Amino acid sequence: MPAPDTVTVAQLVRLVGTPDAPIIVDVRIADDHAADPRTLPASIWRDHRTVSDWAADYAGQPIAVVCQRGQKLSQGTAAWLRHAGARAEYLEGGFEAWRQSNNLMIQPQHVPARDDQGRTVWVTRARPKIDRIACPWLIRRFIDPAAVFLFVAPAEVANVADRFGATPFDTEDTFWSHRGAHCTFDTMMHEFGLHTPALDRLATIVRAADTDALDLAPQAAGLLAASLGLSRMYRDDLAQLDAAMGLYDAFYRWARDAVGETHNWPTPSAGR
Repeated sequence: MPAPDTVTVAQLVRLVGTPDAPIIVDVRIADDHAADPRTLPASIWRDHRTVSDWAADYAGQPIAVVCQRGQKLSQGTAAWLRHAGARAEYLEGGFEAWRQSNNLMIQPQHVPARDDQGRTVWVTRARPKIDRIACPWLIRRFIDPAAVFLFVAPAEVANVADRFGATPFDTEDTFWSHRGAHCTFDTMMHEFGLHTPALDRLATIVRAADTDALDLAPQAAGLLAASLGLSRMYRDDLAQLDAAMGLYDAFYRWARDAVGETHNWPTPSAGR
């Protein structure tokens, strides 16, 4: 049975990628980061030595604190966070337990630099349909929950990226774009190391809907129809993104937990 104020690897695995995931705060020291620079999904590094200065930023929020082995650094940081009003737990066994369980970890070399508020900033073309909604969902659920997305006129993407320190995506002649038959969602999964059976299954659906290859997955036509409907319901691109997050959450949970389930009517009666 886990100790009080802990979250186990198995419990955290079930939460990662869902709207119920805690904020994952990585407090590993520099030497431990250098030995293995990979990170847990959607985690942010904070300096445990200054926790009394930043703990209040997380008041009222669920937090999972990760250090190398789940000992003094994560337990002390979690205690400080609880003192400041956060609902903080530490990861039992720490980073080493997560790594030994072969769970998803992020390859950090292509994660953009964060702004002065600790957020990654991205820019793409306005009036999104599929890839420009799927990619923000992937980033917010697995890379940076606080990520900022700027939707601008296609001709201004490069200039906005330059002037505002944003990373362009799903636009031609950029790193984060289509590659051959693969869409930008595929590119991000590959570069960040985001491969699990559920995410690979979802990527096929996104690619099929985004590249007019609906025969790749029977669910793609539904995603395309819902995406086009959302694009007509919302004039504001950020409002559309907010509304579509639940759609991608549902597809992800289906891909992770429900692919073997079917539904029919009428339901079987007792004794039939």
